[in-house]
Amino acid sequence: MSDRELYCDTCEGVQPFEMPPCADGHGADCPELLCTGCGTAVLIATFAFQPTRLADRRRRPSAGRHAA
Repeated sequence: MSDRELYCDTCEGVQPFEMPPCADGHGADCPELLCTGCGTAVLIATFAFQPTRLADRRRRPSAGRHAA
């Protein structure tokens, strides 16, 4: 079990949280943590975002302008 301190809304303070044995097979990467003070469970979710592709930024001549 690993321990870390996080804010617990139920305890209204920073408490140690521990990872329970994971039944889903995540092992050390299990996203579930339990507050050791009150037993409240939290889910730590991480997201991996792909970089967005920028739109084509070539300048186009506007109606009142002429390209030089």
